[in-house]
Amino acid sequence: MLEKKNIIQQEEKAILVGLVYNTQTEEQVKEYLEELAFLAETAGAKSVKRFIQKLPHPDSRTFVGKGKLEEIRKYVEGRDIRIAIFDDELSGSQITNIEKALDIKTIDRSDLILDIFARRAKTAQAKTQVELAQYQYLLPRLKGMWKHLERLGGGIGTRGPGETEIETDRRIVKDKIALLRRRLTEIDKQAFIQRKDRGEFIRVALVGYTNVGKSTIMNLLSKSDVFAENKLFATLDTTTRKVVFENTPFLLSDTVGFIRKLPHHLVESFKSTLDEVREADILLHVVDTSHPRYEDQLGIVNHTLQEIKAYDKPVITIFNKMDLYEKNTFDPWLEEEVKTEIVNELKERWENELQGNCVFISATERRNLEELRNTILNKVKELYKARYPYKTEYFF
Repeated sequence: MLEKKNIIQQEEKAILVGLVYNTQTEEQVKEYLEELAFLAETAGAKSVKRFIQKLPHPDSRTFVGKGKLEEIRKYVEGRDIRIAIFDDELSGSQITNIEKALDIKTIDRSDLILDIFARRAKTAQAKTQVELAQYQYLLPRLKGMWKHLERLGGGIGTRGPGETEIETDRRIVKDKIALLRRRLTEIDKQAFIQRKDRGEFIRVALVGYTNVGKSTIMNLLSKSDVFAENKLFATLDTTTRKVVFENTPFLLSDTVGFIRKLPHHLVESFKSTLDEVREADILLHVVDTSHPRYEDQLGIVNHTLQEIKAYDKPVITIFNKMDLYEKNTFDPWLEEEVKTEIVNELKERWENELQGNCVFISATERRNLEELRNTILNKVKELYKARYPYKTEYFF
């Protein structure tokens, strides 16, 4: 019988490992490890040390090479460190070799994200989607992870003391994947019917990098109480609310956040959730302006939208957390005129690049929300006029 457990137990100490190679610079790897630490914290682990290795390409046996692995082993030895988290995907044999050398659990970024999703899933749909992604992640790693599968203390996927043949395990996993896909097909049909039953309403979806403030904005616009938390993937299940601005109704959905190196199994498994984005009439792309690399995050979201074929529709970009941006950017001695000039230059740049389809707000301070509402309202009315010209009650 296959059994699933959380990879990370509460307050486990972890080390983080990144690799600088031909497609990743050292600056990028440091930022990726910063995000990996936030992911680990979200899962309940505390990162105590980060290791960065430089190689032309990942080592096929140990990912970081024998010398770096020995350096990590010496650090881990004698310390209460339970888990090593690698920022890139590992093969089953690499996991086995690293665990043998370090004598601690070893996972990669995809495994960690899947674990977080498993913890966050609340509905039957989300749980099924995550479980399917877990088994898809596990299947190609079965051979290399054979001894790894029998370790104590957790991990996602197959944990069957009665199963001793890899062929048997592979068959069980394939059967489970087929069963979950059939179950998701039924769930997708139900979700499609529910979306069709919403009537002739313009549909608006909040999208963006994880932890940019989508749920907070959802609560402000819809006057609802969607769960919002300063952790990655606080929102996993799509929430939809009917919103009315000046007698003009529309449907507003809060969706799961995107992230760099998002496991492709999750994108495939979360098809029905992403359909909410694909079938939206308007996208509200929320950006954390206070993040030092917010432009990269914006680009990652746009690339993901193109991948899921959801980019060819009206987009309003919401530059959120302007209060934190000003706090991080302005020195205390700056004159007000200079501060205003800096903000105006930022706004002018993005208004030119996005043809004016952007708004700058602070959701927590409720700053500039009226402009946001008016921008959304004008776009919604515009679409109603084009799509449902007989619904005159929405236009005047």
